[in-house]
Amino acid sequence: MDVVSVIAYALLGGGALLALVRLALGPSLLDRVVATDTLLVIIAAGLAVYAGLARDPTVVPVLVVVSLLAFVGSVSIARYVGGMLIRSAAEEPPR
Repeated sequence: MDVVSVIAYALLGGGALLALVRLALGPSLLDRVVATDTLLVIIAAGLAVYAGLARDPTVVPVLVVVSLLAFVGSVSIARYVGGMLIRSAAEEPPR
């Protein structure tokens, strides 16, 4: 392994560790959602680094699936939380 790959994987591993800490300690649902999305982005970046350094194009479909999973997950959670906020605003009594 050369120096570039060691540095890249170390930075990605550190970011993944910090995202896991936020996922475990996050006080709210949105903190955990952002940590999960960040973790999926770090996994995608790790796959991209591997594909680039190893010159292995067979990883690209997995990279696309992980990226789509991160996007669809973020959008669905945002819609869910947005629906919760709209419902809670509708249930409040008028002032």
